[in-house]
Amino acid sequence: MRPVAQSGFSAIELLVVIAVVAILFGAGIPAFNGLVQDMRRVTAVNALVGHVQLARSEAARRNAAVTLCPTVDGWQCAGSGANWARGWLVFAAQHPVSPTQLVSSEHIIAVHRPRYRGTIHSNRQAYVFRYGLRGTNGSLFFCDPRGPEQARAVIISHTGRPRTSTRAAGGAPIACG
Repeated sequence: MRPVAQSGFSAIELLVVIAVVAILFGAGIPAFNGLVQDMRRVTAVNALVGHVQLARSEAARRNAAVTLCPTVDGWQCAGSGANWARGWLVFAAQHPVSPTQLVSSEHIIAVHRPRYRGTIHSNRQAYVFRYGLRGTNGSLFFCDPRGPEQARAVIISHTGRPRTSTRAAGGAPIACG
């Protein structure tokens, strides 16, 4: 007589597999969470760099001042010290006396609301780009909830060219908080 083949798993084998899967899953969640936070930061940094480049090119195309500033409502520039993580806007400034204040006759070029969980602060209230003339230079700092070692800076030169860095413009660590 032939021996009967058993199919399936014993209770011990099933518990071992569940324990191994639980350990792997538990170890993978923090790594996945860090990956998601990294991707949100990268997306926000890239969006800001893209809007800096948009403002710079629009200033050249229009031969007029174009402003990039933080916004809360998508219609007006926020005041100094505003958290850029709530959003920013790009507009063509028609009033060269006060190019950082949006008035109703000025054209909004772009509005962006990042999905970034940290804070974004700047050493400038707004950035004004002018074709052929010196613009506003400064830095925007993306401060991550995980700590300053995860922070990034977007440094804008007086010609309007952005670059990203893990350090502040002078080479010092990024100060968050």
